[in-house]
Amino acid sequence: MKYLHTMIRVTDPEATIRFFNLIGLEEQQRFDSEQGRFTLIFMAAPGDEQAQIELTHNWDPENYGEGRNFGHLAYRVDNIYETCQRLMEGGVTINRPPRDGHMAFVRSPDNISVELLQDGYLEPAEPWASMPNTGHW
Repeated sequence: MKYLHTMIRVTDPEATIRFFNLIGLEEQQRFDSEQGRFTLIFMAAPGDEQAQIELTHNWDPENYGEGRNFGHLAYRVDNIYETCQRLMEGGVTINRPPRDGHMAFVRSPDNISVELLQDGYLEPAEPWASMPNTGHW
């Protein structure tokens, strides 16, 4: 058995691609189906191309809701503070800041919760150590 990918439905593919680019993922492949009226976009972290996320964009508008029943995606990052700073500079709200130097939560443009995990723990640092939570993760 082998893990292939996780699929999430997205309403704005370009906004979602920008979001995952800020985390560090890159587009691997794209497939448009005129007949099915959808686009599939596969993204992965450099060096870990086999662990992919599939962004599914149905061309006809649909309301997917908040997706809280989905749970979350999780990615290990090289430096939790640098990743969160890059996300903030890109306009992303850090819902659960990395106060402990280990874990943070953010949300994609479609409200998919994404957990960011440091390999190990970094020393607590400002502004992260005193930053409050800003929402559900």
